[in-house]
Amino acid sequence: MHELGIVFHVMDTLEGVAKDNELTQIQSVTLEIGEVSTVVGDYLIDCWQWAAKKRPLFENSKLLVQTLEAITHCDGCGKDYGTVAYGRICPYCGSEKTWLIKGNELNIKEISAI
Repeated sequence: MHELGIVFHVMDTLEGVAKDNELTQIQSVTLEIGEVSTVVGDYLIDCWQWAAKKRPLFENSKLLVQTLEAITHCDGCGKDYGTVAYGRICPYCGSEKTWLIKGNELNIKEISAI
């Protein structure tokens, strides 16, 4: 389960942000998770809840997860399409000359803090 490592990394990053901005409490964090990132949102939330109890800055904080759609581009015809629905083969022209535009990322989108 790599989700716990991700949670630790996000919390470490936010502790630095909190220190730089003199924040005393993180209330919520919104993460964007790509549809094909291999990160499981429910596991991430469970790990967050466990880890937040161990770090005063995050006590009672909430993790929100938003899924980013995976989009693939076809070099054969120049069109974009939903990766999950069609995979690597372009549904428009049948080309395998495709590449992922988005959907593999994990971003800190927003934090609410005091």
